[in-house]
Amino acid sequence: MRIAGCGDITEKIEDTMASKLPQSVLAKTAARGNSSYGNQIGLPTTFAKEIYHNNYKAKHLELGAVVGAVKASDVRRETLTRGDVIILLGGDTGRDGIGGATGSSKEHNDSSLSSCAAEVQKGNAPEERKIQRLFRNGEVTRLIKKCNDFGAGGVSVAIGELADGLIIDLDKVQLKYEGLNPTEIAISESQERMAVGLEARDADKFIEYAKKENLKAYKVAEVTDTNRLVMLYQGKKVVDISRDFINTSGVRQHVSVEINDRGTNYYSDHKEVNRENILNMLNDLNVSCQKGVSEMFDASIGSTTVLMPWAGRQQLTPVQVSVQRFPVLSGKTDSCSIMAYGFDPYLMEDDDYLGAQASVLSSMSKTIACGGKLDNIHFSFQEYFKKLHKDPERWGSVASALLGAMKVQKFFNKGAIGGKDSMSGSFNELDVPDTLVSFACSKGNVSNIISPELKGVNNRLGVYIPVKDENGLYDLESYLSIYRSAEREIENKNIISSYVVESGGIAEALIKMAFGSGLGFSVSKENVLDVIPGAIVVEYVNDIDNKYFAKLGKVTESAFVFGDIELSYDECLNKWMNKVPSVYPVYGKYEERELQPADYNCECEFKSVNTVDEVNVCIPVFPGTNCEYDIKRAFEDEGAKGNIVVFANQNEEMILDSIERLVNELNRSQILAIPGGFSSGDEPDGSAKFFATAFRNEKLKEAVHKLLNERDGLALGICNGFQALIKLGLVPNGQITGQDANSPTLTFNTINRHVSKMVYTKVVTNKSPWLQGADLGATYVNPASHGEGRFVASEEWIEKLFKNGQVATQYVDFDGNVSLNMPFNPNGSMYGIEGITSPDGRVLGKMAHSERSGEDIFKNIPGDYDQKIFESGVKYFK
Repeated sequence: MRIAGCGDITEKIEDTMASKLPQSVLAKTAARGNSSYGNQIGLPTTFAKEIYHNNYKAKHLELGAVVGAVKASDVRRETLTRGDVIILLGGDTGRDGIGGATGSSKEHNDSSLSSCAAEVQKGNAPEERKIQRLFRNGEVTRLIKKCNDFGAGGVSVAIGELADGLIIDLDKVQLKYEGLNPTEIAISESQERMAVGLEARDADKFIEYAKKENLKAYKVAEVTDTNRLVMLYQGKKVVDISRDFINTSGVRQHVSVEINDRGTNYYSDHKEVNRENILNMLNDLNVSCQKGVSEMFDASIGSTTVLMPWAGRQQLTPVQVSVQRFPVLSGKTDSCSIMAYGFDPYLMEDDDYLGAQASVLSSMSKTIACGGKLDNIHFSFQEYFKKLHKDPERWGSVASALLGAMKVQKFFNKGAIGGKDSMSGSFNELDVPDTLVSFACSKGNVSNIISPELKGVNNRLGVYIPVKDENGLYDLESYLSIYRSAEREIENKNIISSYVVESGGIAEALIKMAFGSGLGFSVSKENVLDVIPGAIVVEYVNDIDNKYFAKLGKVTESAFVFGDIELSYDECLNKWMNKVPSVYPVYGKYEERELQPADYNCECEFKSVNTVDEVNVCIPVFPGTNCEYDIKRAFEDEGAKGNIVVFANQNEEMILDSIERLVNELNRSQILAIPGGFSSGDEPDGSAKFFATAFRNEKLKEAVHKLLNERDGLALGICNGFQALIKLGLVPNGQITGQDANSPTLTFNTINRHVSKMVYTKVVTNKSPWLQGADLGATYVNPASHGEGRFVASEEWIEKLFKNGQVATQYVDFDGNVSLNMPFNPNGSMYGIEGITSPDGRVLGKMAHSERSGEDIFKNIPGDYDQKIFESGVKYFK
């Protein structure tokens, strides 16, 4: 999950605060950076949201929450002892990593522009992806007794925390460039390094595993029994500190606290329900559509996503949780993780005590509303407050929020771990809004997960409404009763969709539930604009017996009716698409032309002349590749064997060895499958350059041509793999020819951003072994996720591709009509072309991720997902 706190991103440039960048620039730059890094790693980000409050002008808020899962049997948790060693794994160290965490925690003022450095390390996402791949190997993790990432404090903390006695040799830390002094080496941070504690006998084995993943790994420290932290530089001790001193955690501090009732009452108890107020609510920044934000984040990679971020056939109902199947590499599991957040800056502004409670309760309600269980919930809190100094009232805000959160925790008997907190959100006299974000994390079962879009006409609509007690405080017993009732009704399949009330009240929930399915509703208008933290609006089938449950109305075919007020689907949609989409566009440029799919029926069957009992698939992995597990699993689900070959490029010897290993694998394989990713960081015109350059090597080129021309083999490239095939010339030419100025190519999406969504594609040719299992003319739905996926070619090439039956698939709308525009064509490809083949059909390149498939994923998007590409490819050789 990614959550940001921003000022008014629609503010005019001329109104920008002095010494600050415009809020739209800050927000968009942060979103691009955050999404780019996560996308390159291969991290499915299924919830991305910006929270708007003008006081975030003081300091932008950027939060990330990640769930990981690992087999317990692959984890050791042991204390390091004398003679153990510390391995530094991953990237090199530089000055760019100095002050990252401490820099973000500094108070800022007008002088910060000249006194503060950038203080954020340069990201290297492909390096972190390699570390993830290494740590998915149980043989590796079972060697590790203890490890740390290089967060705040760098070597000092990452290694210093691992054992009570250490000798760290700073000379052994590999640097990006010369000239760093020992202090700089000791405190530089980075996301792409790990400190790994091992038994000395396992060090060489671990280093060899790392080498196979194209990672640097080397010994930098030894564990001692001296109870001292020692650092050496050029043979001299530059640090020699007693562990007892370190463990004192510095000087104890005390401060007086004064808690006041602000009583600002931003949210009134009741808002008049009329047409104007409903439309104004939809146009509010914090209610407005954020599809343009969330689509920048890859939501489908890993084939674990149970709920896509935008639900329904229209993909317009925002999902309030992140739900992922546990990423087992083989076999099947019904277990999933559920993560939800809770926070409203205006509720906190009203009252820190109640606002913090609302954060915790909202995160719990969202967990329950999607099919999670109360008993499985665990918390992590993130805090962000103004600079506190020694002011008792300012400290009172923090204490009040803490007490509020703890009251909920105590009632439900649930502890919380803390994430990073920051108590420096001030700029001159402006303070950030008091911020306590609750993340609720739990284990669930995919069969119990429901999504928020409306499901069917005449289904009933209702709402669970918690209450306040006589003192105006949240009645936690009412929440408990609601949670237990909702759990039962969801498990019994009586509640089939739900949405937790946020700042736009029940009206916001109902309208957003209807957007995704293209349906309407008719409900009473009583109190539908009230803000009721943690209330749950539900679509249900049979009566619900709970004293906190109220009937609202029913689902209809069209229009949004609140009592005597009727609004059309389109007028509400237009209002909702007005505010945030003016900064983050949802749809790109439109081209008005009607086209029909050009079906090509060759009326032939494909069968390899070289049949085998076991089909081997060569899957090359270059720096930046991140879809290797998805494509391997897709082939192995059809009975083939996927063989991942990591291309190591740290030196000439490793490059030559990688070429030999790839050649050998190609020579024994029937299929070459080039997975997606961000080769070389996806710099402009750089996608797949690494792949293309490597495969132009004469040995690799010869091995590919032998596979295709002499052994009747197949080749497949998806997304970035399609880019590689295009640059090599394997599509559309069928040979490694390279490109010239007139060759078809793939370029930037017309919307000029990354797009992650489900797309509908029609199979328009059967002149390919890869498409023999698909129905000619049938429409399939697959996830797309790319920034450079627009297919462009000369009209001469377009005519030739259609005439030869080389256009494999086209983007189409719900009725099967070719689309040139979003929402159906995510990148603006000419003639809606999504995939093409070589002249003989044995090489297929396509943008949408057909390999991201499986049971119980993408549950909230209807359609047929299986084009049977992998089944057809394997069957070709059987």
